[in-house]
Amino acid sequence: MVASEIRALFAVASRPEVVSLAGGMPYVTALPLDVVGELVAELVAKRGPVALQYGSGQGDPALREQICEVMRLEGIEAGADDVVVTVGSQQALDLITRIFIDPGDVVLAEGPSYVGALGTFSAYQAKVVHIAMDDQGLVPESLAQTIYALQTAGNRIKFLYTIPTFQNPAGVTLNEVRRRQVLEICQRAGVLVVEDNPYGLLGFDGEPLRALRADDPDGVVYLGSFSKTLAPGFRVGWALAPHAVRDKLILAMESAVLSHSSFTQLAVGHYLASQPWREQIKTFRELYRERRDALLGALQVLMPPGCSWTHPAGGFFVWMTLPEGLNSKAILPRAVAERVAFVPGTGFYSDGGGAQHMRLSYCYPEPDRIREGVRRLAGVIDQELQLRDTFGTGSVPGHAGVDTPGPDLA
Repeated sequence: MVASEIRALFAVASRPEVVSLAGGMPYVTALPLDVVGELVAELVAKRGPVALQYGSGQGDPALREQICEVMRLEGIEAGADDVVVTVGSQQALDLITRIFIDPGDVVLAEGPSYVGALGTFSAYQAKVVHIAMDDQGLVPESLAQTIYALQTAGNRIKFLYTIPTFQNPAGVTLNEVRRRQVLEICQRAGVLVVEDNPYGLLGFDGEPLRALRADDPDGVVYLGSFSKTLAPGFRVGWALAPHAVRDKLILAMESAVLSHSSFTQLAVGHYLASQPWREQIKTFRELYRERRDALLGALQVLMPPGCSWTHPAGGFFVWMTLPEGLNSKAILPRAVAERVAFVPGTGFYSDGGGAQHMRLSYCYPEPDRIREGVRRLAGVIDQELQLRDTFGTGSVPGHAGVDTPGPDLA
């Protein structure tokens, strides 16, 4: 495990005068916080002896039923017995990796991929092999070719890790045709799919997309979370897994934490049972759509020629490509000095790639702050282009290992 080289800069970036386009923090202020407070108080008053006691390693049965109702919005039909509640979906990812990975095993992951997943895979000494992506998500031909080459060479592929909907960090979405192709390729090769879907209900257009798990109950482990659709402070996520995997998940969960918080589980369950949570998700969607539009509009107007970026249809993130010769990690200290922050693309690759890219998050700042942040960032990039044109291209040596993220990089 290697500490992130940019954590010290984020301590500076947290200052109020700095516009942070870095962290993927949900805008929890949009919640009816007074109502949430009343629900918590009522929970303690009426069910305190249960809420403050140890609970089941698999999670509260009533909450697991409610989770099945939430997943039904994405076409998933499942029973509560196959749901394991976890401390956020990050713990579910850790437990899955602990169960399946021996040192040297291969995990397939999109390139770029979620920094928290890469840190987990690295901690268990997995070898991460990235699969190419484009604006339509993971490229099936690249997946098939990579699996064939690895298996032919005798490598043990344990699973494909994918965020198919509003991907973190790229913001792209796997289209319906490719979803079927990815499942068929993995089925033929005997490769498990781990579908991480924290943003699936936060689309800006139309109904939620059908999850991969909806079409392959036996070959997909689905990871979900209330961090983006309710609040990350509750730390409630889940895994939906085939029976044999579920049993191992429960054992791993009990080994890791004995039992997770009954209090937060019951609080989330009380919220789902008593509040119009679907309407609250619509509120989040409209809020994030407005901020997405502010970011894309500012990029279009202010960024110098040679920059390009993705156009997410949901979620939190835009993936920007810099002009040739610019290095996002080298730019970051200068950007922070100009009071704007982002996450360099190198954090989203296990092999040192991504130096020409950066992740921009639009979920937390107000639209006017987003526009101001882009203005500052565009000025930094303009200066870097002038230096490049004067002195030529350069590069910054990478570091060994994968950044271990904090919440500010999630």
